[in-house]
Amino acid sequence: MKKDLLAISDIEPEDIEEIFSRAEFLKRKFYAGEVYQPLKGKTLGMIFKKSSTRTRISFEAGMYQLGGHAIFLSSKDLQMDRGESIADTAKIFSLYLNGIVIRTYSQEEVEELAANSSIPVINGLTDLHHPCQILCDMFTIKEKLGRLEGVKVAYIGDGNNIANSWLDGASKMGMNLSISSPAGYEPDAGIVKRAALSAGKNSGKIEMTNDPFEAVRDADIIYTDVWTSMGQEREYEKRLKDFRRFQVNTEMVRAAKKNVLVMHCLPAHRGEEISDDVIDGERSIVFEEAENRLHVQKAILELLMGGKK
Repeated sequence: MKKDLLAISDIEPEDIEEIFSRAEFLKRKFYAGEVYQPLKGKTLGMIFKKSSTRTRISFEAGMYQLGGHAIFLSSKDLQMDRGESIADTAKIFSLYLNGIVIRTYSQEEVEELAANSSIPVINGLTDLHHPCQILCDMFTIKEKLGRLEGVKVAYIGDGNNIANSWLDGASKMGMNLSISSPAGYEPDAGIVKRAALSAGKNSGKIEMTNDPFEAVRDADIIYTDVWTSMGQEREYEKRLKDFRRFQVNTEMVRAAKKNVLVMHCLPAHRGEEISDDVIDGERSIVFEEAENRLHVQKAILELLMGGKK
């Protein structure tokens, strides 16, 4: 793998398979109760400018389980918001730490941090990408279905960072991805174009539609996310109206394959993008998906921070 994980578009299918292989190994160790500490003595810095539940806890717990230490740093703990440059911050962090996870708004900020760091930088979420989440999701699908190639994922909802990373991930792994968003809420056009080219090379398919029921036809997986992401709170009422046909509910699940599985990256706004009976129903693998954040991110940490033996 490269030094950093900034977007799934930056890594190769064989890198993804290596992450999955390592995650499977680490998950077995975890359930067997075996102590495995390849990152003993190493320290991870965690810059969080956006709030978090799963990303923060899974990285902190994962680093601890691998024998290392994690330092959580909110924006108020750093000098960046008081004028210190990203480049200077990156150079200082490189002197003290062995890796960085950053969760922020701008993808450009993550890229600048990585360009000026001699240590690995992991994108824990930006407005444009959420690579760790989608790597976890693909790992979960492979666990459940035994494969990724040819699997159809129907993504229903906002064309946000999750949709963008799904485009990059699915296209690299030969999956069929159908994204359905209301008009005006589609994913980044440049990423859609890039993904379509990548899918063509990897026996996959990318489809875009404004009809969610068309998207879920023959789907193996139905996937959704919140309609209003962090930073979009002022648009909440408008988005509720614009997305009203896009709720993943029993009717929509029935329109897919009989054995379709339902996923959500969480947090869920129950009663909005997904109904209670679906997220808590027998087709839901939402919480298994959430658990795998721990195992997949431990694999990423081990591979990038040099602990693999």
